[in-house]
Amino acid sequence: MIQLQRLEGFYRVARAEGYARAVRSFPYPITQPGIHQQVKRLESEVGVALFERVGKDRVVLTPEGRALYSHVAPFLEGLDAVVQSLRKGEVGGTLRIHASGHVLRHLLPAWLRRLQARRPDIEVVLHESKVPAVDILSAGDTDLVVDHLPEVPEDVEARVVGHTAPFLVLPSNHPQAKSRRVRLDLLRDDAFIAYSTDKYLRELQLAELARAGVRPRRLHAADSSETILGFVSAGLGYSLLASLLPGGPREAGVVARPLPGAPSGAIHAAWRRSSARSPLIQAALTLAPKP
Repeated sequence: MIQLQRLEGFYRVARAEGYARAVRSFPYPITQPGIHQQVKRLESEVGVALFERVGKDRVVLTPEGRALYSHVAPFLEGLDAVVQSLRKGEVGGTLRIHASGHVLRHLLPAWLRRLQARRPDIEVVLHESKVPAVDILSAGDTDLVVDHLPEVPEDVEARVVGHTAPFLVLPSNHPQAKSRRVRLDLLRDDAFIAYSTDKYLRELQLAELARAGVRPRRLHAADSSETILGFVSAGLGYSLLASLLPGGPREAGVVARPLPGAPSGAIHAAWRRSSARSPLIQAALTLAPKP
């Protein structure tokens, strides 16, 4: 294993083209014989001469030395800047985010534009999840989860970044679509389209129907709000959806009506407690929406 100290001596001699001049470039005290010893030990380790003497106090790189210098120089020249970035918490890299399709479409775009403008050194990798990806987060396979969270595990921290409101969605050609206030009890004979994968959201839907005294006679199921809206647009039934949009879900062939009295929901950004100091997560949270 080649010692970093020897590579630094080699690098500074190559830049200064001499041992005496290299001494003055070191950030710590060192003697000319000390630098010479570093280079000689490095040459012994790699098995070739790295410098050629061309004057009394001047040396230049051999072809082998130039090859080694091309690899060593970028690392040493960038090392100080990287260390300063680490100390300031300005580390770039890849930030992994899992979010629901609705959040990916309506909440994250503006947030990520701000992050991209402020921190172009951070690459964001997005994954759509059908249910809140808390298990994936706890396993360390993602950095942030942005979704509704029925429960926040002990090993996870969370912050509210958005609020959803409940809406009734009907086919635009439905007889009740023309009314501004729709009565759920008048829809008891219509098919209802419920969530299939996310049991928590499905239970919320059915609980709201039960509160209105409705027990659907026919049920269809879909994985996401986007798929549910597609079913509604096709005239297959109606549904209840939470939306980040003030006017409710927008889809051709669909009419959305607010549900007075139904509870609103929160959208959380969640991260592992152990990664709370991650500069990537902190950069994203600094620019997160403030509902």
